[in-house]
Amino acid sequence: MTIENPKPTFIPGLELSKSFFQRIVEPILTLSFPGLKYSAALIGTGSEVLGFDTEMSTDHHWGPRFMLFLHPDDFGQTRKSISNLLRKKIPPIFTGYSTNFTQPDLEDNGVQKLTSGKIGSVNHRVETYTISGFFNEYLDIDIEKPVCAADWLTLSHQKLRSICTGGVFRDDLGLNVIRDRFKWYPRDVWIYILASCWSRIGEDEHLMGRAGIVGDEIGSSLIASRIVQVLMRLAFLMERVYPPYAKWFGTAFSQLGCAGKLKPILLDILSAPSWKDRDTGLANAYKYVAGMHNQLEITPVIPCEPTLFFGRPFHVIHSERFACELRKIISDKKVKRISRKRLIGNIDLVSDNTDLIEDNSRRRTLLALYD
Repeated sequence: MTIENPKPTFIPGLELSKSFFQRIVEPILTLSFPGLKYSAALIGTGSEVLGFDTEMSTDHHWGPRFMLFLHPDDFGQTRKSISNLLRKKIPPIFTGYSTNFTQPDLEDNGVQKLTSGKIGSVNHRVETYTISGFFNEYLDIDIEKPVCAADWLTLSHQKLRSICTGGVFRDDLGLNVIRDRFKWYPRDVWIYILASCWSRIGEDEHLMGRAGIVGDEIGSSLIASRIVQVLMRLAFLMERVYPPYAKWFGTAFSQLGCAGKLKPILLDILSAPSWKDRDTGLANAYKYVAGMHNQLEITPVIPCEPTLFFGRPFHVIHSERFACELRKIISDKKVKRISRKRLIGNIDLVSDNTDLIEDNSRRRTLLALYD
């Protein structure tokens, strides 16, 4: 018997998945596998993991789902038994949403969608892992080994954020202990990325006005937008928050403590009709973010007032001063060695190519950037 699924009232995916676990799956496991030790969570991919899903998100990969983490000793036959049992026992509809997913669409990046299901034959998305297996698959990290500086620098902000957000619904196996290891960068890795952001601004800060002064407003606008993005990254880093990927970058920025004052300045830059207006906006933004840096009290105070670039009629913050002072306070030998070369930052500063950042098979190659 196929159960049709009427359009339900939207429920945030993380809330839906937690309720699905607690009300449906956990009782099944308690009854059929008494004494089983496991962890249950929703982390990793998905806008709902970040807490940014809306009704539009329900059209792919979204629904009553979570990860079930088993002890390695239980991962073989027990995993298969659990999956088969849940296929028979999970109801086809939960709080108005189907629990049945299509098969992965191999021509559309493996996308799965909610579809009407049958009682006793639900294609659920309770996905089973070992904790070590998940971190190896998602981050290409062996959790039994220390995470070195180059590892940190080849892990994207998005992936780190998606490990530390989401929700853990039950934790018999210590999943949260592993997640806590990725909550934030080691101090000197953080300092290195901060320095690299300032260095990146230094590459562009004198070019916005130079393009504009010869009448290239498109080029000037593009350069200004590049600078704005790095200023936003600095704001995330200074508040010790991993930025998400492009779709939710601005949304997450709006949640930062600095956004109330900094966001209007950045919006003025992005909407400015001329390079002179952009120059005024960037000067204000430089001053504000430089002030944020000084509030960290990790380097000697650096003057925040932008000045003209060697007498030319556009303002710069001379961001190399910030990069230089930050370099000086790096003490970790491996990070110090990396910082002696040109400051390229982490993978998000190296490239915004999603296929590069998301493809774990390339991460080992990227480690060579930090040799």
